[in-house]
Amino acid sequence: MAAHIKNMTEGKPASLIFTFALPLMVGNVFQQLYTVVDTMVVGKALGVGALAALGAADWLNWMMLGIIQGFTQGFGILMAQEFGAGRYDNLRKSVGHSAVLSLLSALVLLIAGQLLAHPVLNLLKTPPKILPDTLLYLRIMYLGIPIVMAYNLLASILRSLGDGKTPLHAMIVAAITNIALDLLFVLVFGFGIAGAAVATLIAQLISSLFCLYHIRKLELLRLAASDFCITDRRLPLRLLMLGFPMAFQNAIISVGGMIVQFVVNGFGVIFIAGFTATNKLYGVLEVAATSYGYSMVTYAGQNLGAGRTDRIRKGVKSAVLIALLTSLVIALLMLFAGKMILGWFISGTQEEFIQTLNIAYYYLAVMSVCLPILYILHITRSAIQGMGNTVLPLVSGVAEFVMRAMTAILLPMLIGEKGIFYAEIMAWTGATIILVISYFIVIRKTERMLQGTNG
Repeated sequence: MAAHIKNMTEGKPASLIFTFALPLMVGNVFQQLYTVVDTMVVGKALGVGALAALGAADWLNWMMLGIIQGFTQGFGILMAQEFGAGRYDNLRKSVGHSAVLSLLSALVLLIAGQLLAHPVLNLLKTPPKILPDTLLYLRIMYLGIPIVMAYNLLASILRSLGDGKTPLHAMIVAAITNIALDLLFVLVFGFGIAGAAVATLIAQLISSLFCLYHIRKLELLRLAASDFCITDRRLPLRLLMLGFPMAFQNAIISVGGMIVQFVVNGFGVIFIAGFTATNKLYGVLEVAATSYGYSMVTYAGQNLGAGRTDRIRKGVKSAVLIALLTSLVIALLMLFAGKMILGWFISGTQEEFIQTLNIAYYYLAVMSVCLPILYILHITRSAIQGMGNTVLPLVSGVAEFVMRAMTAILLPMLIGEKGIFYAEIMAWTGATIILVISYFIVIRKTERMLQGTNG
């Protein structure tokens, strides 16, 4: 297992970033596979109404996941820096303190989720026809917040040490489990949308246990009881200063998504179903971008710990080139095969099928053409976060929120329903402009700081 740990302060940046991202990419493909299977099983077996119910839960579900990932990725930044600097005692303390903070955060989020789910769905004007299923799905998913938090923390620990393979293996196991349970719970036992939610949580639990088993085998991470004891406020505050802006950034982005969902909910069940079908492919569009992002956080964090800003610059250039080429390949695939793929999710009468498919493919085409913008966003944001600055990415998240919300509210008034499809593109563009400028500011500031320290 120790062989999976990767020191990214030596070797060719392009090769390191790509080989680290590749298993994460495959793992994300498997994660998207079980999201897609969820959608296919629900859409085909339970109909357009159930597909719309799943879609109405999307942004609320993503908000909770985004907050969890924000905290755990933030904690992972400090772990990567300590590992890159060779400060292993500090690394173990960071892991122990992160576990305590994650547990407390999970409990708070679980309670908040259960209390707010129904009022927020009403606020979003979720159609009464799909409200009961949407609420049931969310309540079950929110009960599993501690499981989701555990997996994301454990995967973040492994990634901070340069291990992208163990999370991949965990995700493969989870995907197979989820698909099997989806078919069993929904098609055989007839548990409906609740069956899809329970299947996802059981799969996440198995992937968490898989990661924990392998972490316990690492000598480097033999934690003592003292590593969990918060006797000094400085370390937990430092972890929270890294994690909270990222969690808040994801929450703000989600609120923008909910405003989009509010507008979409006014266009009827068929439109919601088409919008949902494409949103379920959003993860497939983004799958390589998030993997390159995780790679850049670890790469930048480890090289900052080693004081190698020259390698960070080279790494960002290489990552941007790789990401742009990848985004073009995915975009072409979706433009040529998109209608066939979307057809797997949609059922109903012939008229319902055609209407839903046309809505879904238009949205997919718009996002595919603009995909390079999203990939640059992920690379620059992750490089900045890896260098320990999570505030400027938060500013970009606010810009993303403003652009998404304004476009969603104003553009449909000018050009009709299709205006909603450009909210995502405008959000990406606003955030990317800020992040590209921010990257150059942060790298120059970091270089001056290190020169001053060495001088």
